Amino acid sequence: MSDDIEIDLDDLEKRMSGALTSMRNEFQSLRTGRASATMIEPVTVEVYGAVTPINQVATVNVPEPRMLTINVWDKANVAKVEKAIRVSGLGINPVVDGTILRLPIPELNEERRRELAKLAGKYAEDARIAVRNVRRDGMDQIKKAKADGMGEDDQKLWSDEIQSLTDAGIKNIDDAMAAKQEEIMQV
Repeated sequence: MSDDIEIDLDDLEKRMSGALTSMRNEFQSLRTGRASATMIEPVTVEVYGAVTPINQVATVNVPEPRMLTINVWDKANVAKVEKAIRVSGLGINPVVDGTILRLPIPELNEERRRELAKLAGKYAEDARIAVRNVRRDGMDQIKKAKADGMGEDDQKLWSDEIQSLTDAGIKNIDDAMAAKQEEIMQV
């Protein structure tokens, strides 16, 4: 490969792995029938005149595999936190006990499992698109380098490197999606 013209493969690889990391974070918000504190991370509550994540107004615990507890620090915010959870679309009805909200995680029915598996597939497709966009950026760098005098052999070598990074990134995404869909569909 040419010493004077380089393509930043580390940057491309980092951006591709960022798509995988982003997808995994989205996967954590998918309810699989087991309690996880990450399930309520997207839920925000309006307190003190600002929209705030629940974990900044309360402590979230997982005392049992199918139960979350939220210990609200300020008693005045308990009703607001409860309402935020009810309207969040998680399908969880909190039970209020003083400043503690108990969130029993119900079993998922077959239809809901299929919806969640389809949503996991959508998240994976978004991640694949992001990886392909990074690939396109890398190929654009090669085209620019060609205009700056990169030889055809070097172009081919860089193209192959970028393509192998892309293939590895998409394989990782597909593997993570398959694992998540299997986790969702388990009875």
